Amino acid sequence: MSEQSFEEMLDETFKTIHTGEVVDGTVIDVKEDQIILNIGYKADGIITRNEYSSTPGIDLTTVVSVGDTMQAKVLKVNDGEGQVLLTYRRLVADNGNKKLEEAFENQTVLTATVSQVMNGGLGVVIDEARVFIPASLVSDTYVKDLSVYKDKEVSFVITEYNPKRRRIIGDCKQLIVAQKEAAQKELLEKIHEGDTIEGTVKNVTDFGAFIDLGGVDGLLHISEMSWGRTENPKKVYKVGDSVKCFIKEINGNKIALSVKYPDSNPWNDAATKYAVGNVVKGKVARMTDFGAFVQLEEGVDALLHVSQIAKEHIEKPSDVLSIGQEIEAKVVDMNEAEKKISLSMKALASDNAQEESTEE
Repeated sequence: MSEQSFEEMLDETFKTIHTGEVVDGTVIDVKEDQIILNIGYKADGIITRNEYSSTPGIDLTTVVSVGDTMQAKVLKVNDGEGQVLLTYRRLVADNGNKKLEEAFENQTVLTATVSQVMNGGLGVVIDEARVFIPASLVSDTYVKDLSVYKDKEVSFVITEYNPKRRRIIGDCKQLIVAQKEAAQKELLEKIHEGDTIEGTVKNVTDFGAFIDLGGVDGLLHISEMSWGRTENPKKVYKVGDSVKCFIKEINGNKIALSVKYPDSNPWNDAATKYAVGNVVKGKVARMTDFGAFVQLEEGVDALLHVSQIAKEHIEKPSDVLSIGQEIEAKVVDMNEAEKKISLSMKALASDNAQEESTEE
């Protein structure tokens, strides 16, 4: 029987390991940039900072302590210095890839923190396995600056899984669309025309404001913003404003809104206030060559024809009147059905002159 060398006896004392094998170990030393494990082998195992985590500059003393037990994967049985090179990060990534594969097959919703913003999309990491979310799949609307997502949680589904090509694609958009459709359906089932509702201004255009009603957008058209004339919706509403309005019409998933409540319609008692013969006051709102439109109150304008401004001939209203000027005139015609009122300063002047003559 031949004598065994010390090295041979040592080899028999400890287990054998192979590249790619997963081993259990106990932390016997830890530094900022490496972990040393007793893995029951003739040599200790080393996990470098880069093989522990993909987080740049991580201090390993803050994540493991002497005496901790952990698993790792063998990269090299001998790293050239007689130690075993291990990886924890790739073992976790293997598990992460399995999780992503299962999520892809089952279309499971995943949630992760955005770790990277890059040209064309977002990067997230789940158990050291990377997922790319293209910019077109981040939201259901165009996002100009993706940096707003940095370090924020996003939910997504895996729509493409090809780890060999390092192509694992996430999609947030379809979840957002589905959530909005569900919220829209729920809202449409409980609201009715005539209901008063409160919402938040989402967008303002030249023709109106889109109001988020909590699941569906409604349009507050420029013509429904006031009983009077609204020249520019952007001067009345801004994004984020809270608006109380009522539902004027529901057509499918389109909702028309209004703040022109019927009981506040200034024409309700206009026939009395602006009856023919009444003397009224108003402000010149706008002018044309044939006359001036006078605002008697919000939502009620009257025409002061150029021929009714004064006894003498006037070429155009702007020769004697100005925008914003307050005038007094007599109502000479009232058509409630067509919402038309005609005024005359000339007639009022004649009345005043006649009164003065009578008094004398």
